[in-house]
Amino acid sequence: MQGDMDLGEQPAPSAGAKTRWGLKGALLAQVVIAVMVVLADVDQRWGLDRTIDLATPQPTGPVTPGDQVRRHEPTRVMPRYADPGGPPGIPLPDELPVRLTFTVEQAREYGPVLLLHGPLVAGDAARFEAFIAGLSDVPAQIALHSPGGLVDEALQIGRALRAREMTTMILPGTACMSACPYILAGGAERRVSLRGLVGLHQHYYDAPGYMPVLFAVEDIQHNQARTMEYLIEMGIDPGVMRFGLSTPPDDIYILVEDELVDSGLASSILS
Repeated sequence: MQGDMDLGEQPAPSAGAKTRWGLKGALLAQVVIAVMVVLADVDQRWGLDRTIDLATPQPTGPVTPGDQVRRHEPTRVMPRYADPGGPPGIPLPDELPVRLTFTVEQAREYGPVLLLHGPLVAGDAARFEAFIAGLSDVPAQIALHSPGGLVDEALQIGRALRAREMTTMILPGTACMSACPYILAGGAERRVSLRGLVGLHQHYYDAPGYMPVLFAVEDIQHNQARTMEYLIEMGIDPGVMRFGLSTPPDDIYILVEDELVDSGLASSILS
């Protein structure tokens, strides 16, 4: 009979219903991808430590060969595990500045130095160039005291120093961590006191946070290749990066004399 319908049959979904379900599925997929990207970005930038071992405290004493990994302390003027054996001979503020600062100082037996102090943030390389351009008498020596920051800024400053054939220095009682050693590498001469600290660890590059995970990984690898090329350009053994690449971002690997000299990061050792 016309109009009769098999009770087991279900009416086909309308085109509108299919569209709504398709949009919901696409939205759900975008939410999942967004969460994955955010987690990957947080992990990359701040180095999530997935292991909690309260029974094994981090060492805080002075480093010795084979015992060189310490907790990274980027907010401290001087890491608590430092044992500089004497002040640097230049005034250092009691608090860490919010970005890189530039001052001309007299460093006892080393003479006038341009002190670069503080973390590296966006625009610091341009600020450094402007500061240099405004000096009537530019010191030939650059003293570094920085917990690190953006690698790209460090590479730009390092190239600017090499173009001017300036000398970089790590004075007693100062620390050069994370991205800062790339500035040290830019010196035509690189003078490092063993009563100071030079440290490396895994770092992040200023990649857009919305970049898909696979592309972000590709971008990180590309930037690491650029960093290696920079070290080769500066005459530094790029193998020194292995110490940083094997050290999580929340830790720091302190280089000892043989590693500084053999890699070329130190062309001479200060007392």
